[in-house]
Amino acid sequence: MAKDMAAAEQGSFSAKDYHDPPPEPFFDPVELGKWSFYRAFIAEFIATLLFLYVGVLTVIGYKHQNANDPCGGVGLLGIAWAFGGMIFVLVYCTAGISGGHINPAVTFGLFLARKVSLVRAVSYMVAQCLGAICGTGLAKSFQKAYYDKYGGGTNGLSDGYSKGTGLGAEIIGTFVLVYTVFSATDPKRNARDSHIPVLAPLPIGFAVFIVHLALLPIDGCGINPARSFGAAVIYNGQKAWDDQWIFWVGPFIGAAIAAFYHQFILRGGGAKALGSFKSSSAL
Repeated sequence: MAKDMAAAEQGSFSAKDYHDPPPEPFFDPVELGKWSFYRAFIAEFIATLLFLYVGVLTVIGYKHQNANDPCGGVGLLGIAWAFGGMIFVLVYCTAGISGGHINPAVTFGLFLARKVSLVRAVSYMVAQCLGAICGTGLAKSFQKAYYDKYGGGTNGLSDGYSKGTGLGAEIIGTFVLVYTVFSATDPKRNARDSHIPVLAPLPIGFAVFIVHLALLPIDGCGINPARSFGAAVIYNGQKAWDDQWIFWVGPFIGAAIAAFYHQFILRGGGAKALGSFKSSSAL
């Protein structure tokens, strides 16, 4: 009876009902000859363009409304919802085409876990940065009167915060996001929840929302190098470039830690590697 109850608690999806896909090759030039590769590139470009367009317009609109009425505008909560909600929508739309990365840090973490090849990872990062630049440029064209006045939606350390604080915040914030991505796309979870298609994009978007609530007062919340880079390129302000390294180094470190934690601690990659080492040593 106890065994039956345990089996019931585990559900109908046992270890045999899913499989981990094999690691992607480190370098796979064959991808360059596939239409699916270029389709994914376009999807990442357009998704990041839309993400920056909505996000930057929300930030500028809030600052303009708040300047005229301290109680006006969407507030920091609304900005967080705009970024988190857009990620939810865009991941849902592009997951089946490119995986819905929309963030070089996410791509970097998945590359370290051998979920994407080097060729695809580099191309995604290029597409994301180009999309971010174009999205910010499009937002500027709609808000010419207020774009420069309210900082162009760029990221930068707020007064009273050190660069070390900003770097630590970006590391932890990106860790939360990339850890959520790994957990939401885990093959075992997908096998159990595949009948509810929003269960992967929803926690990812919600993670972006929550992290924005914490980081917006500190540095405007990066956790996405393309988002910070695109805004800095179009605005081209000194402070945006002075702090730019924080929004690359922090997210990449956070993504690397999340990839290691999920793959080697939670998924047992470290134990498997140790077992293989012991077996080879015994021989």
